[in-house]
Amino acid sequence: MDDAGWERLINQLTAGDCTPFLGAGACAGTLPTGRALSRRMAEKWGYPYDDGRELPRVAQFGAMKYGEAVYIKEQICSELGTVGPPDFRDPLEPHGLLASFRLPVYLTTNYDDFIVRSLKAVGKRPNVALCPWNDGMEYDGKLFGSEAGWNPQPETPLVYHLHGSLQDPRSLVLTEDDYLEFLTSLALEGGAADPRMLPPTILAALTKRPLLFIGYSLQDWTFRVLFGALIRAVPGINRRRHVSVQLPPSVGLSRADAREMQRQIARYYEEWRISIFWGTAREFCAELRRRMGTVS
Repeated sequence: MDDAGWERLINQLTAGDCTPFLGAGACAGTLPTGRALSRRMAEKWGYPYDDGRELPRVAQFGAMKYGEAVYIKEQICSELGTVGPPDFRDPLEPHGLLASFRLPVYLTTNYDDFIVRSLKAVGKRPNVALCPWNDGMEYDGKLFGSEAGWNPQPETPLVYHLHGSLQDPRSLVLTEDDYLEFLTSLALEGGAADPRMLPPTILAALTKRPLLFIGYSLQDWTFRVLFGALIRAVPGINRRRHVSVQLPPSVGLSRADAREMQRQIARYYEEWRISIFWGTAREFCAELRRRMGTVS
């Protein structure tokens, strides 16, 4: 990101003209990474293959072994549900920093409720909705039929869980079959977004405001498929310029090769109008605060 990109992002955040999109990396240091959790469950479920770092694949194996996906999801909820939240008072903690801005909508693919807790910690009254990606989930017509749902305000923001919540194990998008069903259900025939999965408020948050992705990797299958599917279902997403916080590719690469890989990734995602900050979520928060003048 150049200086102009930072100026644009800071102005958008302070004006409430931005939609945060939170992924697993926003919880780094508090919850286990997806790979760490995958390896733990692979050992627990007796996953027999060498590629035990991909949680959807390991969870698919678990669902086949035990005969149902809900049982596997309940075990994931047990693994994650006992972990306390991060310290939202930490100036470099992403949830606490994002909660301080006057933003009306927060999107997340995380199962935890950290963004909800961080909003409550600063005196806000968030409303929460789960994306009804399968037939067993109900569309929250009461919320989206009320002013709180169709016109959320910074003091009563809307938190939308695209991939489910620990509060309802059945809602988790976890196995490979779940991801396929989610992506298939996302768009109706003809490519239009399903209004149950992406109600008007969420569509507006995706198309009328720039997105700030924190906790995803542009090299991850999940991000590529999810954002690619959203672009096909909601073409207006790429009208604004977005920002994604990314860990730089470095494992097994020389410094020169890592820089070249960064250039290739940035060039590839330029067509999606995504600017990249290379670093951790905490490093991004530190730089954002520095540029806003709130820390030295």
